[in-house]
Amino acid sequence: MPIASVTKLMMAMVVLDARQPLDEWLPILGWAEKTEKNGYSRLRVDSESRRDQLLKIALMSSENLASHTLARHYPGGIDAFVAAMNEKARSLGMTHSAFDDPTGLSIGNQASAGDLWRMLSAAWRYELIRAFSTTYQYQASFRGPRYTLAYGNTNPLTASSRWDVQLSKTGYLKEAGRCLVMVADVDGDAIGMVFLNSFGTKTPIGDAGRVRRWLTTGDSGRVAGLALDYERATVRALYGDADD
Repeated sequence: MPIASVTKLMMAMVVLDARQPLDEWLPILGWAEKTEKNGYSRLRVDSESRRDQLLKIALMSSENLASHTLARHYPGGIDAFVAAMNEKARSLGMTHSAFDDPTGLSIGNQASAGDLWRMLSAAWRYELIRAFSTTYQYQASFRGPRYTLAYGNTNPLTASSRWDVQLSKTGYLKEAGRCLVMVADVDGDAIGMVFLNSFGTKTPIGDAGRVRRWLTTGDSGRVAGLALDYERATVRALYGDADD
């Protein structure tokens, strides 16, 4: 399946593996070429941000131009960065995955749910990825010119007192549906969850609650009828009717 901005977890691992200075100020670069999807960003091209701040807003708030800028400042640029993403995937045993860009705007970024569990498990070992991806609110500061922007986390569970979310990344494209991967504490265990192509903005959040309820009580609760209809339609589109 296309994985949309869940891609940014792989992007973050490649950035951190490169060990470039996190406190380095980087010029924010415009899109190197036209994107397949809307790459709208509030970042001002040619202003500057620290590398760690770009990584933070990419993970917590899915800032696409921040991800793109990080990749363009990688040794060898975008092409070398994407090659490193695919090499990292191979090293993790992600045999049903392919990466085409660092943001997730390309539908060429695809993976299986099992492969995303491998990626999630690897990303969980990076302290900064855990911290940045679960930050609920952040005020980012830039220079040249000086300005600030407020960012919020795309996963509302990171602010919930009922959840202990340890890592999170959401994603959305029309072709990918609503996606969520996260690690959360469930009765003292760190549990990885992968949801792809969910129906509606809040469906992955509800699915996460149903999984936690099922793990702790054995009862998953009720799934909305529209979500079930969407699942059946998607399965038919991919595989045909059961009788075929």
